[in-house]
Amino acid sequence: MEGKEEDVSLGANKFPERQPIGTAAQSQDDGKDYTEPPPAPLFEPSELTSWSFYRAGIAEFVATFLFLYITILTVMGVNRADSKCATVGIQGIAWAFGGMIFALVYCTAGISGGHINPAVTFGLFLARKLSLTRAVFYIVMQVLGAIVGAGVVKGFEGKTFYGKHNGGANFVAPGYTKGDGLGAEIVGTFILVYTVFSATDAKRNARDSHVPHMPSTLINIMHANESITLLAPLPIGFAVFLVHLATIPITGTGINPARSLGAAIIFNKDLGWDDHWIFWVGPFIGAALAALYHQVVIRAIPFKSK
Repeated sequence: MEGKEEDVSLGANKFPERQPIGTAAQSQDDGKDYTEPPPAPLFEPSELTSWSFYRAGIAEFVATFLFLYITILTVMGVNRADSKCATVGIQGIAWAFGGMIFALVYCTAGISGGHINPAVTFGLFLARKLSLTRAVFYIVMQVLGAIVGAGVVKGFEGKTFYGKHNGGANFVAPGYTKGDGLGAEIVGTFILVYTVFSATDAKRNARDSHVPHMPSTLINIMHANESITLLAPLPIGFAVFLVHLATIPITGTGINPARSLGAAIIFNKDLGWDDHWIFWVGPFIGAALAALYHQVVIRAIPFKSK
């Protein structure tokens, strides 16, 4: 807690990051005014004996449960109406997804990092922001939360209605090919994960040190004294909103394998499984490309705040 009041005035020195990235980030003697902790170990057995590790997993479970509950219930509400004019429509569905990500990232960033998405976890793992142990645990908890969230919605709506309206499951819409759907998922997830990296970049925190900050970071979940800007969840949620606006007509918008799997398991019809591979392969490719682009290209550009 010591020195936290000085975050705004001291700026970048208060915003260390976990991973030294790119060739320009290997030396700590190049005049940078921010610090970069070393990469997370591949395996970190000590995590398994830490309550904070399990608390973070519980936070991911609850957040993904709430995410599926609100978003799938919104989708069902739109489908229930005889006229789309009487509902929130596609725009409302997109706002439900983006708004929930904004709220849940804000709520859980200081506990688990606020991933709520296996693709985000995968991208951060590739960038060595968290260990394989934690990444696998997060993904399992996210999937379980998604299944429970979709199951609660099915309980509210009833089996017949839920099945009639596809249960919020993702699939490639008629008129589009599987290649179209895969491409939409890759690009959509790239936008999301790239936004996550950018919103939590130590360089950005250094440059924007005049912005109020909150404890912890989406990326470095191991050090509670680190900070991200209070506004970081906003661009992440807004990215989710925009991607949904663009790709709901194509795939229903996955960009989150846990969301797609939870809805498919509870829906449990052929329609929910025929295209399901797209909603794992696409997001994971998109996340990997975003991690590569940000870590190798963007972070390799020298920076020094004024």
